Amino acid sequence: MKLFRYLAIVAMAVALGAAELHAAGPSSSTPTVTEANELIKKQDYRGAIAALNEIVTNDARDADAFNLLGFAHRKLGRFAEAKTHYDKALALNPKHKGAHEYIGELYLETGDLASVETHLGKLAELCPSGCEEREDLQKAVAAYKAKRGS
Repeated sequence: MKLFRYLAIVAMAVALGAAELHAAGPSSSTPTVTEANELIKKQDYRGAIAALNEIVTNDARDADAFNLLGFAHRKLGRFAEAKTHYDKALALNPKHKGAHEYIGELYLETGDLASVETHLGKLAELCPSGCEEREDLQKAVAAYKAKRGS
C-alpha cells in the first residue's frame, strides 16, 4: 500500500511539474542559423557548434547549418569533421556556393590544391559572371601559391 501511495505522489508531482513547464513555455527555443552565425563572427566556434548541432538535429536538411558546422570545425582545426559537414551541405544542395568556397579553403589548409581547383570549377559554373564566394576562393588560392612560391 505504501508503494501505491508513493507512486501516486510521484505521478502527481510529475504531472504538476509538466503543467508548470507547459504554462511557462519552452525554456529555450532552437537557435537559428543567424544566431549561430553571430557566434561565429565572435569566434565562439564551440558555441556555434553547439547551436548548429541543435539546428541540424531538428532539421537534417539545413544545408546552411551543415556548411557553418564545417566552418566552425575547420576554424578549430578539426578538418575531418569539417569535411564531413561540408560534404553533407553539398549533398543536400550541390549548388551551395558557400560550401564550395569553404571546402575549397579546407583543401588549401590541408594542401590539396587539386581538390580546390575542382570546387573553383564548380563555382565558375554556378556564377560565371563572378560572385563573392568564387572571388574569395580565388584570392585564397593566389595567396597560397604566393606563399609557396608556385
